Amino acid sequence: MREPKFIDYALLTILALIWSSAFFNIKIATYSYGPVTIAFLRTFFGAIPVIGLCLVKKIKIEAFSKDWYWFAIIGIINLVIPFFLIAYGVQKVQSNLAAILMASTPLSATVLAHFFIDNEKINLIKMLGVLIGFSGIVFLFSDNILINENNFLSALIIFFASTFYVIGGILTLKVSNKKNENVTASILIWATIFLIPVTVFVEKPWNLNPSTDSTISIIYLGIVATGLAWLLRFRILKNNGLVFQAQVAYLIPIFGIILSYIFLKEIITPKVLVSVAAIIVGIYFVKKSNVN
Repeated sequence: MREPKFIDYALLTILALIWSSAFFNIKIATYSYGPVTIAFLRTFFGAIPVIGLCLVKKIKIEAFSKDWYWFAIIGIINLVIPFFLIAYGVQKVQSNLAAILMASTPLSATVLAHFFIDNEKINLIKMLGVLIGFSGIVFLFSDNILINENNFLSALIIFFASTFYVIGGILTLKVSNKKNENVTASILIWATIFLIPVTVFVEKPWNLNPSTDSTISIIYLGIVATGLAWLLRFRILKNNGLVFQAQVAYLIPIFGIILSYIFLKEIITPKVLVSVAAIIVGIYFVKKSNVN
């Protein structure tokens, strides 16, 4: 791994901006599309650049190999379910709340890893980070201006979606001996295959009359925020390692708030700022413990 240079920090910032931009684009997509259709189109368009890279680099895609069931399971848990839950929840809450709630993923990962990964046990510093971070989430749910009896469940669903990202990440260890591009292409393929019949029977998207803005957002979500973002992540991981790449978690909630305000004029309350600060501090302690 090389010492991070200016270009590396620039790429990390771009990755954070892309992933943060997904949330307000999901909100725009929900104006015309249902959550199942959003999940389907996101995996479909997301698979295009990843499969393209595999073909260019002559990386074998093993979606239908003897390990196909792992790719299918990971695709459903790590892509289908959270993509659907986030789109479903964002229909009733601000997109900046989704960005903040999803930023808690490293905290959930720390708790689950303690039970399912041998060398990832919680210590005092990690516990402190988890408690601080989750206190920020609890505090956010006390913001009656943004979360009330009409959308409390939607906000909870988005938070629940982050857990599936973590479970999917743990399951990915089952195919950790394979190239990242191959694994990502394979799980995107299976996620798309699974969502085709569900989308057809549940939402019948051919009856829709979507707006141009929603269609552009959903294409962006797939190609850029899913496909290209993962490819950029691969490059950062290869050049600088996991610890450096993981710093993106600090930037996502900050950029998510800024972008949602710029593009959707979403409200930023004092409790939102306090919650974000607590989550970032919590993530810092968790990652500091991992480094040590």
